[in-house]
Amino acid sequence: MENSSLPLLGQPLPELNVITTHGEMSLPRDTKGKWVVLFSHPADFTPVCTTEFVAFQKRWDEFAKLNTMLIGLSIDQVFSHIKWIEWIEEKLDVEIKFPVIADDRGEVAQKLGMLHPGKGTNTVRAVFIVDPEGNLRLMLYYPQEVGRNMDEILRALKALQTSDANGVAIPAGWPENELIGKKVIVPPASNTEAAKKRLSEHEGYDWWFCYREL
Repeated sequence: MENSSLPLLGQPLPELNVITTHGEMSLPRDTKGKWVVLFSHPADFTPVCTTEFVAFQKRWDEFAKLNTMLIGLSIDQVFSHIKWIEWIEEKLDVEIKFPVIADDRGEVAQKLGMLHPGKGTNTVRAVFIVDPEGNLRLMLYYPQEVGRNMDEILRALKALQTSDANGVAIPAGWPENELIGKKVIVPPASNTEAAKKRLSEHEGYDWWFCYREL
């Protein structure tokens, strides 16, 4: 196999022709016009991964309202995915509605840098948020031992969409920031004249730290 590598933020997601529990897909071509949360898990039939799948599915409607597809992935064969999904529905009464990529050859994991030294052949817990144009906008990596927080992934997705729609930056912990609450940050002035006017046009602590309501 090739050495693992990471795509860069803002670049197109590498073209991926994959087999999923919903059939064949070509990414990002088949998801154009939608946001995508592509996430990997180490293996089917494992406890932490099971809790993550249930947590993602419990928020499936919230992601859908944000024009966002969930897509899972691990280095397991498709029949294993299908059986595990059946088990989740039968034992936990949760129907997994999103597709899961069967990357049993590890080709996708290699392209997206999901295989890390010391973690064997299983993927780490990676999250990629891809915009409707197919560009990679956010990456998160968790070790196999630590499950993800799906509310943070939702928050980050909303933050990206809000930033794109309004031309603003998003503060820490938004929409519950300790300094400015639900407000968003106005881009800093790019010249001296604009800097002088900035505090007369917006709330702020200084011309380089101004904010406003959405």
